[in-house]
Amino acid sequence: MLRKKLFIVFCLCSFVIVAQEKDSLSIKNGIQNPSLLSTHHFGIFSSRINTNFKYIPSKTPTLSFNYSSGNTFHPFVEAYLPKDPVVRQQLSKIKWHDRPFNFIDQDITPADYMNIVIDAVIKEFRVNASFPINNQHELAINMRSYLITKGKHPFSLFTSDESIEWFHSNIAGGEDPFGRRYYGLNQVNFTYQDRNGSTLNLNNNAFFIGGFEFSHYYYPKLNINKTKNIYLNFGTHLSWNTSRFNASIDAGLSANAIKKLPLRNNYELNFAFGANILRKNLINFKDVIDLGNNRYLGTVEGEVEITKYTKKGNFNAFGINYQAQSRYNKKDETDYFKLLGKWREINAGWQNGVFTLYEPLVTWNFIYTYGTPKFLLNLFLKQDFLVNNAPDLQTGINLKIPFLK
Repeated sequence: MLRKKLFIVFCLCSFVIVAQEKDSLSIKNGIQNPSLLSTHHFGIFSSRINTNFKYIPSKTPTLSFNYSSGNTFHPFVEAYLPKDPVVRQQLSKIKWHDRPFNFIDQDITPADYMNIVIDAVIKEFRVNASFPINNQHELAINMRSYLITKGKHPFSLFTSDESIEWFHSNIAGGEDPFGRRYYGLNQVNFTYQDRNGSTLNLNNNAFFIGGFEFSHYYYPKLNINKTKNIYLNFGTHLSWNTSRFNASIDAGLSANAIKKLPLRNNYELNFAFGANILRKNLINFKDVIDLGNNRYLGTVEGEVEITKYTKKGNFNAFGINYQAQSRYNKKDETDYFKLLGKWREINAGWQNGVFTLYEPLVTWNFIYTYGTPKFLLNLFLKQDFLVNNAPDLQTGINLKIPFLK
């Protein structure tokens, strides 16, 4: 409760500061996206790196407020991971859904065990402050927090169970393809037991501060900036995760490139590509939940954005962004794990609660941006075309404004 009050006070104070300022944003500084990180049920407890597609540091300190909402649905599924190399070899020759189940007796067939069920609309709130150090360096500080909800209307208009099932029933996907109606709409069921026996459980309206992130960006001055309109930046990242499930420190590196292509009639085209690598749990402050045995998370991201400038100097931009993140768990475990779930009772996807931890997370983001010298507004929709529901659909809005004249 104290953390929640501090968060509200921090936001109110920030708005007061901004309201007193008369500075302006540098108009159209590359591709200025909102936070496009997914509301993944493991990712919310660790830091992940947002791609930076700006040309140069902002001319003035900026403050941004980012809100997103994502629907995640994974029915209850259990996983057994045999420890005996001989058993692993035997199971690797059998398709994962046909493997025999004989792991009850740990003396006969020792195995690690985990289970998971995730059914919730996860709300993310981010406050980010960026400070230019000089014309080549910039510092950013970010606080992220989360709210676990049932996702009822009108607070989750697009990401509620009703909206998604209406889309499946009337437009695409077929009637109830993943069993939401079977288990009940607008539910919160958020429980995970890791292979060490530790349990993570969150209830409806659970709120927590996920952590604080510190990023430094370097924008080198190169000849290609002027001759080819190509811009590079490099980032170093440090995160302090503060939830009781994963009190730890993460660290990472990022590299990004942007190509600017001016067009006729006040149009502009930008192409961007970025990559980053994060070392999770570099330091643990206490025993933590096992949020995947891949210690490194890598992400690649590409985007195309077209911009139209108005006569008043404002702009409208539309971007299509592709994002792929590496697996949370090591892929070789898929050769021998045994999954158990209610596969006879729902149409598809009963295994995704565990299976998606062994797959890259691939999403497409559709972003609209309206910019003026005084503020920048982003709207985005994230769609998971692999249909692994991590999350299924996510929407968000971001407001960026200058402060600290």
